[in-house]
Amino acid sequence: MTAARTLALVAAFAAALLATPACAVELANDTQNLTDAQRAASDAVLARATSLLPPAWAGALDAPLRVQWRDDLPAHVDGHYVANTLQLRRGLLDASTVDAPSRNALAAVLHELAHAWDRSPRGGLSREARLLDLAGWSVAPLHARVRRNDFHDRSPDAYELTDPREFVAVNLEHFVLDADYACRRPALARWFAARTGATVHANDCATPTFVQARSDGAADPSSLLALDPSRVYAIDYLIAGADRQPMSRWGHSMLRLVVCAPGRAVGPDCRLDIAWHVVLSFRAFVDDVQLSSWRGLAGGYPSRLFALPMPQVIDEYTKVELRDLTSIPLKLSRQEIASLMERAAQVHWSYDGRYRFVTRNCAVETWTLLHDGVPRLASLDLSSLTPTGLQSRLVRAGVADMSVLADIDEARRLGYRFDSQGQHYAELFAVATSTLPLPARDVVSWLDLPASRRTEWLDRGDLKQTAALLVIETAALRRAELRATDALKRRLLDDNDRDASALRSDTRDAIAIAARLARPASFAPSGYGIPTADERPAIASRIAVDAASAAEHEAALRALAESMLDRPQADGLALTRDNVDRLGRRLRRLSASAGGAL
Repeated sequence: MTAARTLALVAAFAAALLATPACAVELANDTQNLTDAQRAASDAVLARATSLLPPAWAGALDAPLRVQWRDDLPAHVDGHYVANTLQLRRGLLDASTVDAPSRNALAAVLHELAHAWDRSPRGGLSREARLLDLAGWSVAPLHARVRRNDFHDRSPDAYELTDPREFVAVNLEHFVLDADYACRRPALARWFAARTGATVHANDCATPTFVQARSDGAADPSSLLALDPSRVYAIDYLIAGADRQPMSRWGHSMLRLVVCAPGRAVGPDCRLDIAWHVVLSFRAFVDDVQLSSWRGLAGGYPSRLFALPMPQVIDEYTKVELRDLTSIPLKLSRQEIASLMERAAQVHWSYDGRYRFVTRNCAVETWTLLHDGVPRLASLDLSSLTPTGLQSRLVRAGVADMSVLADIDEARRLGYRFDSQGQHYAELFAVATSTLPLPARDVVSWLDLPASRRTEWLDRGDLKQTAALLVIETAALRRAELRATDALKRRLLDDNDRDASALRSDTRDAIAIAARLARPASFAPSGYGIPTADERPAIASRIAVDAASAAEHEAALRALAESMLDRPQADGLALTRDNVDRLGRRLRRLSASAGGAL
């Protein structure tokens, strides 16, 4: 018996073992240009690939499909599907044997078989609305679908973002070949399972995990935050009230996860566990108090989904930006809460969009997350370009429960309403103006005055007025620091700003660390989708190292960065700090003179 005949018999025997009646796919293997070893490898690869096909996929491939192994495919292309023919790179067979078909060869065959199914009369997967939602070609208020897919972080293959057809083919490869696909892309795994007739088991997947961020977007040194959906009592639509900034005049949209404290039974009392609550907020990668209007309109800022501690969000909006917060419960089932959190984790690790004030702002991003994360909501008319508009549509659709705000005092007590500290500051301002004729009509106008104008009045008040002015001036300092930080960020992001080149050069490491801390996927350079349980210890270690390094650079970076501020802004910041110190010293003197009592 010749060697070629022996190889052919072995290949036929392997094919018979691997094939199953439910997945009988007829492939006409064109082997005339192959060596004997390649013919045997080809038979083994095709037998193994077809044996892996789930029932619905295999059953949709009616016509005999021809297989050609070629040397004339374009560079970096392993296959094409044209006119019922799988054209495959012949070199893929060199790493395959009868006993061990190579993964690359299997992936190429499955990829082209996915195209064959998708284009068949019983296919059309790449045109289905739910697939497009999950894949990243989401609905958009002003367009039928977004034109580009921005889920390019933690992607298994950038080729999947080319168009929906390639997305289906790439993901079906991984769905069949990767044992952990159901954990990395759980919603897609369930969708493909339903369409293919396959069974997926994802019960041992870790809970949704996020990199918890500070208000500036940097990672919290406490590392990864695992959120068990069974410990989330409810999800609220959280909206910050409007302010005078152009990008915030309609408010800011967020989602609040009402997480129960350890030991607390899941129920209404979890609303009192504010220290454990987490806010999901889409933000541009600069502070959202002071954005460039043009860059915001043109999509000049990266937009990502951040996970923030609720107490920090309350402080940021009510004390610094002087904006109210309203938390409106969404009527979601336990399963829908879990689905929404799962989608949020996918977006957190993979989405890196472009922030646009009109078409991809916080309201649009939040609506898209609700639309894609809860299939029931996709059938409702909820799309809106503004946070207040989204709130109105959620209420009209019966999804948001506004009744919790009927009794405003009870709403404050139960955490549905967080008042702006502007009222508190207004009361303090009234104390200060009881005898001092301050040159401002209200506290906001006073905070907007140049620091030098405020300085003129700091030594004129009595004990109570000085104490009031100290609290207000401390708020002014934090506002000034946020504005300075934003100005520097915008300069660092502007490659044409030559004056900032020295800052970039001298602080390149610190800037690189800051960029990683604001991009969760940067801590997980390998793998794709939601990080698996095995990957998370290394991710937590990287976060801890970068957070420590960032802390070491912070003092030096702050000094150098402030030297780059425009003179009026630098002088205003320095003078505001002096004002706070000056008021503190005066308050101590006045308090001592009064016997230590205010």
